Amino acid sequence: MSDLIPLAQAHCLPRSGAEHRLGQARIAELMPQLPGWELVEQGKALSRTFRFTDYYRTLAFVNALAFIAHREDHHPDLGVHYDRVVVRFSTHDVGGLSENDFICAAKAQALDPEQ
Repeated sequence: MSDLIPLAQAHCLPRSGAEHRLGQARIAELMPQLPGWELVEQGKALSRTFRFTDYYRTLAFVNALAFIAHREDHHPDLGVHYDRVVVRFSTHDVGGLSENDFICAAKAQALDPEQ
């Protein structure tokens, strides 16, 4: 991924193997582009809770995120509740975080009406 392309405009590429796992330095470079996201599971995943006023808006966000995940072929773990969605990205095939996680997190963030 070129650093000249904003994360939300980039597209995921197939990634498999530890050579695609991001190091701490690269993660530190990318994190400022994702305000509100945090590293979890000893830095092996990204997580953020998106909050909504009602169930309809919550599910609208989930459906929009599902469309993006399908298009990018990179799928998050979701915790869906009445007024919030917990989104978690990690790339299982690399054993941690890949650039795909940051790309999809940025795309999820772009769906947030509070942004």
